[in-house]
Amino acid sequence: MSSPVAVAIMGPTASGKTAAALHIASKIPAEIISVDSALIYRGMDIGTAKPTKAERDAVPHHLIDILDPISSYSVRQFRDDAIPLIADIVARGRLPLLVGGTMLYFKALRDGLDDLPPANPALRAQIDMDIARHGISAVHERLRALDPMTADRLKPTDTQRIQRAMEIVLLSGQPMSSLLAKSVQPVLPFSLLPLALEPSNRTELHARITTRFDYMLSAIPGLLDEVSGLRNRGDLHLGLPSMRCVGYRQAWEYLDGGISRDALREKGLAATRQLAKRQLTWLRAMDDRVVIDCLAADYANQALSFIQKSLG
Repeated sequence: MSSPVAVAIMGPTASGKTAAALHIASKIPAEIISVDSALIYRGMDIGTAKPTKAERDAVPHHLIDILDPISSYSVRQFRDDAIPLIADIVARGRLPLLVGGTMLYFKALRDGLDDLPPANPALRAQIDMDIARHGISAVHERLRALDPMTADRLKPTDTQRIQRAMEIVLLSGQPMSSLLAKSVQPVLPFSLLPLALEPSNRTELHARITTRFDYMLSAIPGLLDEVSGLRNRGDLHLGLPSMRCVGYRQAWEYLDGGISRDALREKGLAATRQLAKRQLTWLRAMDDRVVIDCLAADYANQALSFIQKSLG
């Protein structure tokens, strides 16, 4: 390939992305860039299945433990951080491995970001009041008068997206559909090789998810110990992006006395399976991805072999 190459190792939760990346890095000089919106937070290790200290010592990792859980991290920040990191890794003569399951981050990296106005809390509060007073259907009809193309593609019950579309048109004076039509796909300074670790049997992936979540609950220290420590800080709450991570919200609710231990397990497993489903939906929209069965015994070797052939 004429331009530098970066490899995207994508997949649903529990598909073995970290293990595959570590195996590849043991054969090819490489560094790992985490593409995971949960691994950025310090003190959130168990519930995020964060790579161990030994794994991170063996291979350089980036974008892990970069923020306190009280902070937030945007898609734009990820892209702004990842592109220079890729250039630095290439300059060191190593292969950048982008590893994770936050598909919105991968999309932003490949396709760029829409030039839309940032959120405006005051205007958003006003739209929320309109929704409360008149109902989401009425606000959807108002959006139709301002931006019919966007209104047509949104369900009348999709409160969050209708709110955002209204916010954009009121802030910019232009329909969101017009702004999106003007977006230009950026030219990346590297070629991105997309590898997708996908299960040939969804039931087996669910079994992996169950095993891993049960281990998180039974480990000493475990997920509940971790969340208890976070709650005891006193400055965190369930409205923060960090505490909305799968497993953390359910553990917090249990510690608050809102749900039983059995309900914690069932709700945590259901949320994790839904996350995996969403991740697979994102992946299947990427027509150029190379699919490797993450349930195959030699899946990591398959990924390594494909990368070696691609690199020539």
